[in-house]
Amino acid sequence: MDFHHVPVLLQQTLEALAIRPDGIYVDCTLGGAGHASEIAARLGPQGRLIGLDQDETALRAAGERLRPFGDRVQLVKTNFAEIAAVMERLGVGPVSGVLMDIGVSSHQLDEAERGFSFHQDAPLDMRMDRDNPTSAATVVNEWSEAEISRIIWEYGEEKWSKRVAQFIVKARATAPLTTTTDLVEVIKAAIPAGARREGGHPARRTFQAIRIAVNDELGVLERGLEGAVSVLAPGGRLAVITFHSLEDRIVKQQFNRWVNPCTCPPGLPVCACGKKPLVEHISRKPVTATEAELEQNPRSRSAKLRTVAKL
Repeated sequence: MDFHHVPVLLQQTLEALAIRPDGIYVDCTLGGAGHASEIAARLGPQGRLIGLDQDETALRAAGERLRPFGDRVQLVKTNFAEIAAVMERLGVGPVSGVLMDIGVSSHQLDEAERGFSFHQDAPLDMRMDRDNPTSAATVVNEWSEAEISRIIWEYGEEKWSKRVAQFIVKARATAPLTTTTDLVEVIKAAIPAGARREGGHPARRTFQAIRIAVNDELGVLERGLEGAVSVLAPGGRLAVITFHSLEDRIVKQQFNRWVNPCTCPPGLPVCACGKKPLVEHISRKPVTATEAELEQNPRSRSAKLRTVAKL
């Protein structure tokens, strides 16, 4: 299957990164190289792009797309939580800009056998890195009812989380849940008919929650942000695109902590903790898709871009 990727907020991202021809840039979530190919096209002979992804399929497709840029581009199979270690290993840095486009890629959703989509029958997988020992099947068949309920509530914001977890545990006692259809049927049975009629597909929140748990997406994001800011040169920019409120909250709060790290009590006339700002906001409010982009690419509807520059 062709790895086609429509990059969201492309122009806004390129502007946010303020690409210099001689700069070093890291695309932490290479995917189909939609953003990466546009970054690489703006680099001169001294410029460099390092692309990270944990998905073999994405790396192969991106390698093909980025081939015309030759040794200006270097690809690494890794989870972007490891960005600092990877830059050290490559002997690269400090860097001019880092891009993170968080979450599941369009291709992963469209590739039925990966098990990300509740619209297509497939094995319960959801692993972005196929070397990961934990799959969606592991979660639904082996985790405790309390743990399943917790992740569906915390990561899926599903108000029927307890009931969904109960129904999963009851169903697996008869036979393991092995396909996306098995799981969808259990979720539909668990959520009352009245509630199923509102807020889109009844399995959407639970699938999101399990995917986040399988790939430790929020933990990876937190570690990745810390790693990214540590490899930035002064003036270097970190641009992050998120697609749901959990991710956006983590990014917003971390950026705010870096902008204002002071831990002094509010009433103190002067700062005594001595903590200096690490970054500054490029824009205080998140950048979102234009009407034209929404028409062209409906998946950009929930995308938010936040950018900071290192001081």
